[in-house]
Amino acid sequence: MPDDLRSPIKHHLVLHKRDPERRVTRFYSLMIERDRFGTVRLGRNWRRIGTKGQEMVEIQADETEAGKAEALAQAKRRRGCQAL
Repeated sequence: MPDDLRSPIKHHLVLHKRDPERRVTRFYSLMIERDRFGTVRLGRNWRRIGTKGQEMVEIQADETEAGKAEALAQAKRRRGCQAL
């Protein structure tokens, strides 16, 4: 399959945190992707469900460096976020 027909997204993780008693509904997304120029990007998006939220994109040296996303995901899991 030609490279331009494949998805640039290499890894995508979506986490949610819901606690009705505390009125908490949150969304957190981590995505590692490679753009057309070969640059590896770590994209993060977080928000309360139902709001616009925030987004951050960091340029990484390579996919191994972008692997730090796993440490970010583990920190979110310790705070109660879960994959659906």
